[in-house]
Amino acid sequence: MPRAPVCATPTAIHILPNKSKGNKNMSQKVIIIGSGFGGLGAAARLAARGYDVEVFEKQNKLGGRAYVFEKNGFKFDGGPTVVTAPFMFDDIFALAGRRREDYVDFVQLDPFYRIFNHEGRSFDYNDNPEFIAGEIAKWSPADVEGYHRFMSTTKAIFEKGFVELADKPFLSVGDMMRVAPDLIKLQSYKSVYSYASQFVENEFLRRVFSFHPLLIGGNPFDASSIYAMIHYLEREWGIHYVMGGTGALVAALAKLTEELGGRFHLNAEVEEILVNGRRATGIRMADGTIHKADHVISNADVAWTYLNMIPGKARGLRNSDTRYKKLTKYSMSLFVIYFGTKKRYTDTKLAHHNIILSKRYKGLLADIFKNKTLAEDFSLYLHMPTYTDPSLAPAGHEAFYVLSPVPHLGADIDWTVMAKPYRDAIMQFLEDNYLPDLQANIVAETHIDPLHFQNRLNSYMGSAFSVQPVLTQSAWFRPHNRSEDFDNLYFVGAGTHPGAGLPGVLSSSKIAEDLIVEAAPLPVNYRRQEKQAA
Repeated sequence: MPRAPVCATPTAIHILPNKSKGNKNMSQKVIIIGSGFGGLGAAARLAARGYDVEVFEKQNKLGGRAYVFEKNGFKFDGGPTVVTAPFMFDDIFALAGRRREDYVDFVQLDPFYRIFNHEGRSFDYNDNPEFIAGEIAKWSPADVEGYHRFMSTTKAIFEKGFVELADKPFLSVGDMMRVAPDLIKLQSYKSVYSYASQFVENEFLRRVFSFHPLLIGGNPFDASSIYAMIHYLEREWGIHYVMGGTGALVAALAKLTEELGGRFHLNAEVEEILVNGRRATGIRMADGTIHKADHVISNADVAWTYLNMIPGKARGLRNSDTRYKKLTKYSMSLFVIYFGTKKRYTDTKLAHHNIILSKRYKGLLADIFKNKTLAEDFSLYLHMPTYTDPSLAPAGHEAFYVLSPVPHLGADIDWTVMAKPYRDAIMQFLEDNYLPDLQANIVAETHIDPLHFQNRLNSYMGSAFSVQPVLTQSAWFRPHNRSEDFDNLYFVGAGTHPGAGLPGVLSSSKIAEDLIVEAAPLPVNYRRQEKQAA
């Protein structure tokens, strides 16, 4: 597979003195590959615990999929824009004795989403039960009671799927067997769409209450109903936006980690994870440099890690080429256009987060996930961050990104040919239906497609969310947080348990922290002790 070029020499940024080096017998060196939110969460957590942490990032900025594109005075968040479960970020800062509010600001949005059908008729969703009931009644008064029953069931799913299981590793069959009865009781064998359809009759409302798996790379017709817990999560803690963009949250976590002695290296591509028997001993960089470690955490794509960073002869059957090349289902990819306009569009029918559903639903999703064809129609997520935060664009301008789910690179689609006509179709659709005179007002634009995920983000098959979240690829069946082949190699991020999305990858970072602390506890948290003494 083609790989993006990297600088020969890694560049370190804002390196703070590592106070632990004077006491090496107490130090445990942790190397983290990749600086997505899984890697950043693990780095901050372990640095707060007193471990000697270094993060190596292939790109010239931190963030992984949360990379920030800057063009003509605009800032575009490359990845996640929806912040749920904000308390998970608060917990990371609290572990270090800090307040998240002193580093970065969150603002709750209302509505959470504005969801449009194919005719442009909208449904607003927030955390107010009475308001939601009113919105449902506009479409189908008979479904109001069914929605309330649906929501009442999601609490139990949330308490089992998130509270009890999300930050616990599934390292053995026994771990899975202990929870299997509860998962069966909660109807986890049903898809999210099937589960929602038990309570809601109106077809558009069924779509409204089943689209959430798409936010984590899943097909609502295949993803386990356990993901219905997302509704409860959103209702309970809201949907938030990070002032300054998601990149500001990346910067906040990096600052915290640096204050705790952690170090970051940019333009630093890891070529190989060095192994000896059942131990990962360190990493070898693309320029040949070797860095030794007591523990290695990969926030790189899990399939890419095993297939490209570890020799096949060192891996067992569970992590063989056959598993990742032939037996694993991967999430869809994305086509995303980032664009800025020289006029504001706050007087349109748009909100901050907009979801525009195609006339087709099941058929379009089948084309994306199963048929792997590029359909003529599309469903879109249109993000308008300057609706809330004008600082992301020059004065009087508007920033957007529009995202369309597309098949991963297992499809027979030549994106070097298809990117432009697909872009043109999407932009013309937006101009005709939502953003008048759009293309005459664009002053900044760039796009990414599945080749970006493969070549720049080292994501196998150009998948945007790694391993697809289906029941047979969840929990114990998903790539494990600790490698079966190496006792000190750990995984965080979208491809491991519990899966993609900010709550998922942050949960994986806590799992990695817990496993390392259990395997190699430090006698004292000497960094915090030194800081307090000072």
